[in-house]
Amino acid sequence: MLSEVTLVTDGSCLGNPGPGGWAALLQCGPAERVLTGSDPATTNNRMELQAVLAGLRALTRPCQVTLVTDSQLVAKGLTEWVARWQQNGWRTTKRTPVENRDLWEALADAKTPHTLAVEQVRGHAGHPLNERVNTLAQAAAAQGA
Repeated sequence: MLSEVTLVTDGSCLGNPGPGGWAALLQCGPAERVLTGSDPATTNNRMELQAVLAGLRALTRPCQVTLVTDSQLVAKGLTEWVARWQQNGWRTTKRTPVENRDLWEALADAKTPHTLAVEQVRGHAGHPLNERVNTLAQAAAAQGA
């Protein structure tokens, strides 16, 4: 039986582009792990993607993962777009190159061993875990500035 893990992520950028930060919160039963990171020159989208990637890479065995994100890009990218981009040679439906392809390719690989469900929540709407990772991501961005 797969362990059930909740992965809550967020990215933040001071300016876009600018210094950025990300946070990932992993919960499995009563156990909890927080990961954060920053980049001195990045975009908000890259930080959103990096948070998910770091969370998935932190898992040491296949898990049933529920990803909680406030990013429509992350939610739709993982559930609708990645498979199509791979089939189309990493081109969008408009035949333009996929932005942040390096992170999307890494995410496609990182999610492979897991069963992934994505829950998109509204940002800054009082979801306690989303608010928590948002605060952590903002702090990481400020440290990276």
